[in-house]
Amino acid sequence: MRLSSGMLVGALGVAFAALAASDGATVGLPAASLLHPAWHEVKWPFALDEWGIGRAFRCAPADCGTEVDLYLRAKTGFCNCSTGVSDDDDLDRVGDIALFSDTFAGLAEGRPVGVGRLRGRLRPYHVNIPYAAPRDMLAIGFNDKCDVAVATVLADPDRLTEAGRLALDFLSADQVQRWAAAELGRDGI
Repeated sequence: MRLSSGMLVGALGVAFAALAASDGATVGLPAASLLHPAWHEVKWPFALDEWGIGRAFRCAPADCGTEVDLYLRAKTGFCNCSTGVSDDDDLDRVGDIALFSDTFAGLAEGRPVGVGRLRGRLRPYHVNIPYAAPRDMLAIGFNDKCDVAVATVLADPDRLTEAGRLALDFLSADQVQRWAAAELGRDGI
């Protein structure tokens, strides 16, 4: 059966709602306790822009249940200093979905997330990529005052919800939290 874009958007919206309602419980993959995510840093694949080079990570299917790519970088002085990344408009503005295309649409309302001691927002997007097939991906933005770190998560569409949960766990880990503290100019984030 071939899915229309409306059916796909609806299915992804339901899956994203399930992630929000389950507070991170595994949806559609083996129990999280059966997965042993191992993230490996790979070369940043994007051209240099005003925000510089970020960090790229990959988790193999054997470790994450599907291949997951995660792109991460800091954007200092680019966040709403009083509210942080508090709504979808903020995430649309600060996120890195535009690395893939300027043509994208949110698939569902975003939701607040915790990333270590930082707070932010996560939202799924459908992205029309020039000269390639459209993709669905997640944007995550988490901030400290006026500075934000942004992550973009790619995985198979039917595994994107769980990939987001695994990415949030990785972003909350000490390695990334130390990186965020250094990049955002804060001690002890």
